[in-house]
Amino acid sequence: MKIFLSSDMEGTAGVVDWDQCRQGGPRYEYFCGLLQEEVNAAIEGAAAAGATEFLVNDSHGAMANLRPDALAGRARYLSGRHKPLYMMQGLDASYDGVFFVSYHGSMAGSPSTLSHTYNPRAVAEVRLNGTPVGESGINALVAFGHGVPVVLITGDRTTAEEIGPFCPGIRAAVVKTSVSRFAADSLHPEDAREVIREEAREAVRGLRDAAPPRIAVPATLTLRFRNTDLAEMATWINGVVRDNDDDLTVHVTDDDPLRLYRTFVTVVFLTRGIAE
Repeated sequence: MKIFLSSDMEGTAGVVDWDQCRQGGPRYEYFCGLLQEEVNAAIEGAAAAGATEFLVNDSHGAMANLRPDALAGRARYLSGRHKPLYMMQGLDASYDGVFFVSYHGSMAGSPSTLSHTYNPRAVAEVRLNGTPVGESGINALVAFGHGVPVVLITGDRTTAEEIGPFCPGIRAAVVKTSVSRFAADSLHPEDAREVIREEAREAVRGLRDAAPPRIAVPATLTLRFRNTDLAEMATWINGVVRDNDDDLTVHVTDDDPLRLYRTFVTVVFLTRGIAE
């Protein structure tokens, strides 16, 4: 039984500030250790329920935040930048389930600590088929394309609620409650790991009844940018169209979820340079 695990960092219990999860920050190494333990807890829980193979796609920042030798379950480790499928690189139809570990919410809705969608300097909001969506919902397009269920998400409650419309029945390990975008009430790290282990165990036990994400196709991603230059630049990509009534907003529609996701990732890469 194979599990694909995409790990971010902002959803880790105790993380509330950019310096805690950016390379070079004075506390970065310590919080990487907390992330590592949450990733391992997810693997350990899945293994206890019968999972035997794991691929961890390090999906935060420079995508090299974990220690390969310290990963549980003899997990393979996919790290480094410029992955064609970004946070979902490595997933294919041979996997039985997908875990999203240490994910965060989008800018829409109630506060989620360190909320953003891929690039907070460029992207103000993303909608999938009209529903506000964070990175979890966007990434679910890849799981949908391969027919693999997303069965676990860890982070704060807002993050768990955001993915619900696309992955009904998903198990959620809520390890903190966001107070604001830069404050949260977190479980003790040991308690957070136990919650993740238990939810991961139950997620794997329920795989027989799990279904791939529920996304209607053709699907449309709508992106609202922080300035008009970014929106104009996005239209340089084939298939991306400017909205007639909003100079900040573009959309792209496709009946192939993998192609739609690749287009979105291309927009993110293209607009990153001017935004930064």
